[in-house]
Amino acid sequence: MSKARTSEATPEADPGRPACFFQKLLVANRSEIAIRVFRAATELGLRTVAVYAQEDRLSIHRFKADEAYLIGEGKGPVGAYLDIPGIVSLAREKGVDMIHPGYGFLSENADFAKACEEANITFIGPRSELLRLMGDKVAARALAQKTGVPTLPGTENPVEDRAEALKIAKEIGFPLIIKAAFGGGHGVGESSQSPR
Repeated sequence: MSKARTSEATPEADPGRPACFFQKLLVANRSEIAIRVFRAATELGLRTVAVYAQEDRLSIHRFKADEAYLIGEGKGPVGAYLDIPGIVSLAREKGVDMIHPGYGFLSENADFAKACEEANITFIGPRSELLRLMGDKVAARALAQKTGVPTLPGTENPVEDRAEALKIAKEIGFPLIIKAAFGGGHGVGESSQSPR
């Protein structure tokens, strides 16, 4: 059973704005990013829903939303925010019609976007198939080239052998950027000024 804090007061929308089709937004994130999304949603007259891990029970984002629910009990402070079935189930139970992932955690997770789609909840972000395609850096590069988007020199396929990587790096020239072919979620990658 999720623990909750709710406020019955619905935020007032700006009378100069048209009525919004959506009513309730859950932010599947914590801290400052959640607070920023709540602020924007409130300005649009939306009810806001926070989720929090047990370790974040006193975090300010929990108190900035109209409703707040504990998620991922026993999964730890990161695992709770990665609990796709738990978050989507809670959203359905509470009548949420939109989920904003914030950044990090599930923001680029195609399975999360797909779970939202299957639950008839609007995922605020790219469609699941685009997230899946862009998560595969090799496929994303091929698509960019196919559509005429300029790309930096690089490989067409993943490189798994150190000797092959060094050979290709010398052909491309230094400095270069080394990026994981799938996911990673850690930004641009490693920059190298010379072979090592």
